[in-house]
Amino acid sequence: MPGRPKERGVQSGRSSWHTVFKVPVYPTPEQAELMEKTFGCCRYLWNHMLSDVQEFYAATDVHYLPTPARYKKGAPFLKEVDSQALCAVHQSLRKAYLDFFRNPKVFQYPKPKTKKARKESFTVYSRPYHTGPSIRLTDAGLQMPKLGLLRVRLYRKPLHWWSLRSVTITKTKTGKYFCSITFGYETKTPEPVSPTPERTVGLNYSMARFYVDSNGDSPELPPQMAAAREKLARMQSRLSRMQRGSKNYEAQLQRVRLQYEHIANQRRDFAHQQSRRIANAWDAVCVRSADLNAMARQLQGGNVLDAGFGMFRTFLRYKLERQGKQYIDVDPYAPAAKTCHACGGVNGQLPPRARTWVCPHCGAQLIRDENTARNIRDLGLADLSRRSGAA
Repeated sequence: MPGRPKERGVQSGRSSWHTVFKVPVYPTPEQAELMEKTFGCCRYLWNHMLSDVQEFYAATDVHYLPTPARYKKGAPFLKEVDSQALCAVHQSLRKAYLDFFRNPKVFQYPKPKTKKARKESFTVYSRPYHTGPSIRLTDAGLQMPKLGLLRVRLYRKPLHWWSLRSVTITKTKTGKYFCSITFGYETKTPEPVSPTPERTVGLNYSMARFYVDSNGDSPELPPQMAAAREKLARMQSRLSRMQRGSKNYEAQLQRVRLQYEHIANQRRDFAHQQSRRIANAWDAVCVRSADLNAMARQLQGGNVLDAGFGMFRTFLRYKLERQGKQYIDVDPYAPAAKTCHACGGVNGQLPPRARTWVCPHCGAQLIRDENTARNIRDLGLADLSRRSGAA
């Protein structure tokens, strides 16, 4: 999955990018045991560092983040795992604090880690040495410190000028291991595309149809996704009738976890397909920057987060940026749903559940989702024009 460009330290007209390959890992029993120790050591270090930061701040009113080396004397088992994984924990906690103090409305205060988390992970950064980099990708697998040669399944090969930056090992609740290999490279900065109204589309989120664009079109939802959710409901119903802790319960619980994972993969694949199709077809996309978590709390009757629209927006943003195209955030509080696209009049008495309505000002027959998407497009283009004029 490609990342965003970084302009620092690169030549004029070129950008620094990163691409991530997420591939399955097939460790030996010895490697799996060392991975489990690394998961535990990283969790132990994170919790103790977080606790010490809080205690030091309470006593001195100063934030001080100790280094991992300070804890190895009192916890000798930390020496059994790769020190780079422990250094990555220190960097992650430091970044978590910086993000929180920079924007507390978006980022939460760092919390302790628990074994009951959705997944376990640790990161190892590649370091250059005179004998070569500390992490190497070979035809036989992935060579890593302490772990040795890991057997992985690569679905594609990196280009020869890419440099391996880091590897993140994760373990899901279903017991599967994955590694996310990050590559960095420089490439020519894409030429910026000037959007026009004809080549710009607005997208309005819809729980029933995923989204509706300004042309009134919406994606065709794969029937496999609905069938998978129905199967999950049956499996959960059967699990609820079993005795907790029994062998049958544990076996059924594993089936439920696998089904959850299957649905998540379907959702991610669908979001990738739709974002790629839109990024290739349009020069600019306008989307409301609505808080989906707040929307989910308000609309308790529907599962807002189950569709994966937030993930879709993330994919769409970076795919447009890679092509020099515009992703335009629209104010979520703008009255796009209550404004008539034909005359611009606002219907303040529009019921929340009305799917069609007649404009009281001009009498136009309006479809709510399509009208909203058109207003989102117009608001995005107007905001882009103002920013261009100010620049």
